[in-house]
Amino acid sequence: MKSELDLDLLGKTLESVEKHVDYADIRVSESQNTVIVMKDGKIQEIRSGCDLGACIRVLKQGAWGFSYTTQLDRLDRVAESALKLASALSSDVELAPAEIKTDKVPSNARIKLSDVSLEDKKMVMTEVEQAANLDKVVSTTVNYVDAEGTTLFLNSDGTSISMEENRVALFLNAVAASENGIQFGHKSTGGARGFEVIEKEDLELMGRTAASKAVRLLDANLPPSGRYPIIMDPELTGVFIHEAVGHASEADLILQNDSILKDKMGTPIGSPLVTIVDDASMDAFGYYAYDAEGIKTSENVLVTDGTLTSLLSSRETAAKLNIHSSGNARSGVGDQPIVRMSNTYLKPGQMNFEELIEDIDHGIYLKGSRGGQVDTGKGVFQFNAAESFLIENGEVKDPLRDVSLSGNILEILQKVDAVGSDFHLGVGFCGKAGQTAPVGDGGPHTRVSEATVGGAS
Repeated sequence: MKSELDLDLLGKTLESVEKHVDYADIRVSESQNTVIVMKDGKIQEIRSGCDLGACIRVLKQGAWGFSYTTQLDRLDRVAESALKLASALSSDVELAPAEIKTDKVPSNARIKLSDVSLEDKKMVMTEVEQAANLDKVVSTTVNYVDAEGTTLFLNSDGTSISMEENRVALFLNAVAASENGIQFGHKSTGGARGFEVIEKEDLELMGRTAASKAVRLLDANLPPSGRYPIIMDPELTGVFIHEAVGHASEADLILQNDSILKDKMGTPIGSPLVTIVDDASMDAFGYYAYDAEGIKTSENVLVTDGTLTSLLSSRETAAKLNIHSSGNARSGVGDQPIVRMSNTYLKPGQMNFEELIEDIDHGIYLKGSRGGQVDTGKGVFQFNAAESFLIENGEVKDPLRDVSLSGNILEILQKVDAVGSDFHLGVGFCGKAGQTAPVGDGGPHTRVSEATVGGAS
């Protein structure tokens, strides 16, 4: 993509529309993408190609107009369409102030994804798949995805940003079977960098770990039901923080009266050991330098020592709450930006794993996630752990299967009584309002003094 040519074209389009509106912005994104699916060691699907899109937003008398195209020579018509839409509507949208920025963000990839052949990409998939072929493993699925491209952003305030972006991920699912039934193991890796993310991964260990989990679960016991002290591993900690706290701190949900964190700013919502951060600027899968409104990203501490201190917001939601935008407006180019998480995690503490479990007489260690559900308005959740173990007299004992964790979000946060010193951030995609965004979530091992555990339905 020739940034100078495109910036000139975008600038002229912006000039043609901004005199008729209160605010306007344009985003253009061009990316080269690859998706490869391997099933049981055989390639089932390869999709590789380029995507190009441009969108224009205009704000006129409190109403948004939004239009999108995949043809840059139609930008003038797209601008007219957005202007007509805004002129036909009536609303009360205002935007929080934003710093005017001029910036070029270079690629941080050491090995460009476009320089890596399809054969080399298939080779890493084969390596992780072969490592997962343990005894009793009956099926494997490996998914590889990558994207490399450039996004340009201009607005009528004077901001002009060019960003080179990269993202790559590898996902493995292993299925084990015996007379006891079937079980699953999952592992993933990735980052917002180049192919070096995959090259530095121990792929053999990744495959073996996922497969071993599936095989181990075949002979695992059903869990006891009741209230127990629990340990959540970094993956489940991250899922809990993302689903139960991250979504509840999104300003649009708060404005829709669909969050238990409404009117909780400055009040304790968890134990003093709980500090929760959302940080799009960190080197992780949910990284981006500027959001879809040209706001530069930085560490955003949502919960400080148990007290709610910040929210996730866009310029529009920030204006309604009389705060500054946190840089969490995100979307693909074809969609209106909405408030989204980036890399969301629980900050580590001081204790090692042995110290976390040593004074638990009878508890449960929960690892990973197999999905679940959260009601941010009512503040309740239910997750299914991927794998679990009994803790007896300070030691990890027998494996358990089909374990669910449920309860009240704020109660669990209040009952966090120890936080590990380790840290891991996972790789995933978050869905909201029909849009999907790459995110990271994680933290350390986390101990909760009492939580409701039972057999997953």
